[in-house]
Amino acid sequence: MVFTPMAAKKAKTTKTTKKKSLKTKIICLSHKEDCDGISSAALIRQAFGGDSLLVDYPGQMEALESLVADEKLKALYICDLGLSKKNQDQFVEMMGTLRKRGVSITYIDHHDIDPKITKQLEKLKVKMIHDINECTTVQVYNKFKSKLTDHAAFVAACAAITDYMEDRPIGSKLLQIYDRQFALISATVMTYNIVGHQKDPDYLLYLTEELADGKYPHEIPNTYEFAQIQVGKLAEMIAKVKKGMKTMKNLGYMEITDAGASGAVNFVLGLSGKDVGVAFKERVDHGIYAVSVRGSKSCNVHLGKIVNDLATELGGSGGGHDKACGAVIPKPKMKSFLKEFNKKLN
Repeated sequence: MVFTPMAAKKAKTTKTTKKKSLKTKIICLSHKEDCDGISSAALIRQAFGGDSLLVDYPGQMEALESLVADEKLKALYICDLGLSKKNQDQFVEMMGTLRKRGVSITYIDHHDIDPKITKQLEKLKVKMIHDINECTTVQVYNKFKSKLTDHAAFVAACAAITDYMEDRPIGSKLLQIYDRQFALISATVMTYNIVGHQKDPDYLLYLTEELADGKYPHEIPNTYEFAQIQVGKLAEMIAKVKKGMKTMKNLGYMEITDAGASGAVNFVLGLSGKDVGVAFKERVDHGIYAVSVRGSKSCNVHLGKIVNDLATELGGSGGGHDKACGAVIPKPKMKSFLKEFNKKLN
């Protein structure tokens, strides 16, 4: 989608950001695939300026390598990017390299993390803001609210909704400030625009900048129209899941070919009648499958921890929350992942 307001805004903000960050070189590295990651980057931008670097999990370490090589970097914020057993040691090593150069690093996240890694990062004097009970944007807001506008509370409330964490202590208080239906529809529109533009990095940066400038989703051109298109695609997905979904004893699963796995996984969970749903899509350029996993309210195991261990054993990576997580699995190991995951759910 191309429209004049976006092009004008991008030209303006890019020029301003470059001018502002030449002296300070502030970068926020954040997750690009959901509202929590985009919103975290928006609030960091509002509080500290600088530039946003938005990545998915397969591109996480490559992006960090580019930052390690950037001699001008002075301050780094890492948001909503959990670590796995496969990359955590390399991550600590990179943080050590940056800290030796005097780069200020703040790591803000809510995914499960190995306590050993936390200690190593704290020893390097990486500022750790980590709470598994609140989404990342809520933590960013709570830590830096003195530097943020009142609108930032709304951005954080929407992020909590989309990460299924609006019932947590801080997130629930933020949501109470606003009309619930207004927040729900705004969060949903944001999510559909983010998921639908994963192949358009410029748009995701534009969205980040608009949120940082205090815009509501309905004030950003074409967001509702685009969300309507995505809703239509999801409605079509229901029939496809009914037809293509398969089940094992403890889970339902489906390979997705024409949409994102994260958009289909909740349908797989609901329609399978199982406590765990798995959707996966091949990333041809990487020779891997991107996997999304969801658990029902009655699922009583920590899916993120299981997926982290299993994905690492199979040469991939993964992790996340107790009832919502993801993984990157080498293509030849996908069948093994499903088989072993099903066993571990007993």
